[in-house]
Amino acid sequence: MPGPLDGVRVVEIASAAPGPFACMVLADLGADVLRVDRAGKRRSHPSDPLTSGRPTVDVDLKTADGPAVVRRLVERADVLVEGFRPGVAERLGIGPQDCHAVNPGLVYGRMTGWGQSGPLAERAGHDINYIAMAGALEPIGPAGHPPVPPLNLLGDFAGGGLLLAFGIVAALYERDRSGRGQVVDAAMVDGAALLTAWLHGQRAAGHWSGDRGDNLLDGGAPFYTTYETADGKYVSVGALERRFYAQLLAGLQLDPQQLPAQYDRSGWPQLRAAIGAAFRQRTRAEWEEIFAGTDACVAPVLSPEEAANHPHMRARETFVEVGGMRRPAPAPRFSRTPGAVRGQADAASHEATLTAWGFTQAEVAELHQKGAVA
Repeated sequence: MPGPLDGVRVVEIASAAPGPFACMVLADLGADVLRVDRAGKRRSHPSDPLTSGRPTVDVDLKTADGPAVVRRLVERADVLVEGFRPGVAERLGIGPQDCHAVNPGLVYGRMTGWGQSGPLAERAGHDINYIAMAGALEPIGPAGHPPVPPLNLLGDFAGGGLLLAFGIVAALYERDRSGRGQVVDAAMVDGAALLTAWLHGQRAAGHWSGDRGDNLLDGGAPFYTTYETADGKYVSVGALERRFYAQLLAGLQLDPQQLPAQYDRSGWPQLRAAIGAAFRQRTRAEWEEIFAGTDACVAPVLSPEEAANHPHMRARETFVEVGGMRRPAPAPRFSRTPGAVRGQADAASHEATLTAWGFTQAEVAELHQKGAVA
C-alpha cells in the first residue's frame, strides 16, 4: 500500500541535517524524492537514515548547464527543497523565480537557520545558536548550572526539518485549491520559537519563574524529574496529578503523612531528598517491575539502543531494521496508507535516474561531456 504522499515528486538539493530530515519524512510517507548532490562530494554513510533510500544524481551547479538540469527536473516536480544561505539559490539560477518560471505550481521549500530576512539572515550558525536566540535553550538545565543543549533535536529536527515538511504538505494542500505554488520559508529560529508557545503562556499566567530548574516541568518539581537508581541508571518521574503522585509514594513505600504536601514549594527540597533516597535502594529494572501496571508515571531512562529493544517499542514496531541498521519507523501512522522506510536506493546510473525524470540518453551523454553531471 503506497504512503499518503504517493505521487508527490520532490527535488532535494543536498544540504545538511534539517533539509535531509524533512526529505526523509516526505520519502517515508511515500514521496518520490530525487537528491541532487554536488559533483565530487564525498558520500554520506550508506546507512545514514537522513539520506539513504532515495536516488541521487551529481550535478555541478557552477557550470553553465548545471542549473539548467535542476530547472529541467523542476518541470516534473511538485516540490523543491534547498538549504542555501539567502540569495545563493538565486545566484545559481535555481531560485524561486527561476523555478516558478518553468513550473508555476511548484512548492519551493527553503531551510535556513535565521530565515530569508532579518539582520542575521546571512550569518552562519548552528542548532545551538538558533534555539538560544529563540528563547528555547535558556530554560533547559538544572538550577545553578549553565543551559544544557538538548543535542540538536530542537533546532535541526523539530524546529527545522519537521517544520519544513509540515509547511510543504500545507502548501501542497493549498495548491489543490489555487493551482499555484509558493515559497515555504522554514527557519530554525522560527520553529524553535514556535515550540515555546506553551512556555510563553505559562509565564504570562504567572506559573513560570525566570529561574532555570525552579519550575514544574524543568526539573524543579521533585515529582517531575529524574532519579538515580542503585545500579547507576536513571528513572523518569512525571507524577503531576495527585492520584498519580499517590501511586508514586505507594510504590516507593513512602508515607505521605511524613512528607510535605505535594505542591508546597517550601517542602520540595525535603521531598526530593526522600524520593531520591528511596530510588537509590533498588535497580532501575526492579523499579520498572514495581511500577508496572500502575499510573505512577515512572519510566526507565533508556539509551537509544535500549529503547529499540523495549517490549512496548517492539510491540508497536517503533524501530525497524533497514540495510543492517536500526532506525525509527515512519511516523505518524495512517490506517489506509501507511508510510514505509525505503531500503537502500538501487545503484542506478545517473543516466537511468535522469531518464526516469524525462531526460533522453543523448541529453544525459551531452551533460556528462560538458561536466554538468558527474
